[in-house]
Amino acid sequence: MVDWCSPLSLKAFVGATLIDGTGSDPVEDSVVVMEGNLIKTVGKAGSVEVPAEAEKIDVSGMTLMPGLIDSHLHLVGMKTEKFLEERLVRPWQIGLIKSVNDVRDLLYAGFTTVKDCGSKGGVYLRDSIKEGVIKGPRILSAGPVLSQTFGHGDVHYLPIDWVKDMEGPFGTIICDGVDECIKGARLALREGADFIKITASGGVLSQRDRPEHAQFTVEEMKAIVREAAKVGTFVTAHCQGTQAMKNAIKAGVYTIDHAFYPDEKVVELARQRNVVFVPTLAIHKQIVDHGEEVGMPPWGVAKARETWKEVVENIRWLHEQGVTMAMGTDFLGSPLLKHGKNAIELENLVKYCRFTPMEAIVAATKNGAKACKLDHVTGTIEPGKYADLIVVDGDPLKDIAILQDAERIKIVMKEGSIEKNLSEE
Repeated sequence: MVDWCSPLSLKAFVGATLIDGTGSDPVEDSVVVMEGNLIKTVGKAGSVEVPAEAEKIDVSGMTLMPGLIDSHLHLVGMKTEKFLEERLVRPWQIGLIKSVNDVRDLLYAGFTTVKDCGSKGGVYLRDSIKEGVIKGPRILSAGPVLSQTFGHGDVHYLPIDWVKDMEGPFGTIICDGVDECIKGARLALREGADFIKITASGGVLSQRDRPEHAQFTVEEMKAIVREAAKVGTFVTAHCQGTQAMKNAIKAGVYTIDHAFYPDEKVVELARQRNVVFVPTLAIHKQIVDHGEEVGMPPWGVAKARETWKEVVENIRWLHEQGVTMAMGTDFLGSPLLKHGKNAIELENLVKYCRFTPMEAIVAATKNGAKACKLDHVTGTIEPGKYADLIVVDGDPLKDIAILQDAERIKIVMKEGSIEKNLSEE
C-alpha cells in the first residue's frame, strides 16, 4: 500500500479529469507530477513523463483541482449566532480553542488557503499550523480590524474604552485622523497581521450605521495603505456603499469586500488599479433565511432582508463587467456560518449571479490567490506553484454543490503533503 505521507520528493496524480483553475477547458486522463512541495509538470497522459521513482497516485474517475480559497472569513470560533451575548460573556480565548477544529474542518473540506479578515486568534492559528502543532489551511490573518469611532468595527452598544482595549473576538483598533490611523496600522502589524483590514463603510451587523455610510476619509485610508506598503503588504476593506468604494480605491485599497452598491465609476477605478472584489453572499443569504429563528439581532436581519435582492443584482452586474472577483463567505464558525461549509458560496454565485461553474471555481482558486496576493505561488495547477491540490469524487462542472460535501473531497494536498486521504475507505 502507498504511504500517503511519505517524504519522497516525487509524486504523480494520474488519471483524473483536471480543472487547473485558470478557466481553461478540463483535461481528461491528466498527469500532474509534484517534486517536493511544488508542481513540476502538468498535462495529458502520454504528453507528460512520469519519473520511474515517483509515487503514482491513481485518481481515475475523479476530478483534480487546485485547493479552494476563501478570501473573506473570520477565525473567531463562534458557538452560536447570538454574537451580542457571546461578545459580552464568552472569552475570545474559548473561541480560539474552538477554531482549532474549525481550521481542520476547512482543510478537510478542500480549503488549502484562507484569508482571515479580522480576529484576535487568527495569527496564533496561522503560526500553530506552520509549526505543525495543528492541522489547517494556509492562513493570512489581518489580526485586529481598524475602524473609526462610530464605524462598522466599533461595537456601538459597548463602552468605548472596552472596544479600544481590543477585547472581544475581533480585536478592533479604533482610530480617527491620520496620525491615529498610522499608529493603528502599526499596532495591527505589531500584532502579527499579514495584511491590514479596515472598515470603510457601515454594514448589516453593525447596529447604528448602514451599508451606504462612508467611513474613514481618503486621507486616513491613504495613511493606512502607506504603512502597509512599507512592509510589503496591502489593505482589505469592508466596503459596501458606492462612495465608500470610490474612496477606498482612490486611497489604494487592494480588495473591496462585500461590494453591495458598485456603479460605473467604481468599476472604472477598479480596472485602473487592478482591484479585486470579494462578494460574500453566503452570510447574507443565511441571515435572510435563518437569522431570525437563530436569534440574530433584529436590526441585522432587517437590513439583510432589505438589501438582499439589490445586492444580488449588483454582484451579477459587477460580474458582467468582467472585473476580478474572488470567493468569500464572511463565515464565523457558528452553526449557521460553519467553517467547512464555505463552498456554499460557489453555489450562490452560480444560482444567483449567473457565474458558470467554471467561473465560480476560478473565483475560489486563481482569483482567490490574487485576493491574497499569493497568485505567484498558488491558486492554479501550473509548474512552479505550490502543490495545493484536491481530488473530488464527481464533476463540479455538472454539479457545483458537490464541493460542499467534505466526503466528496477524497484527497487534500497542501504544499506537496497529503493532509487528508479518503480514497481507500
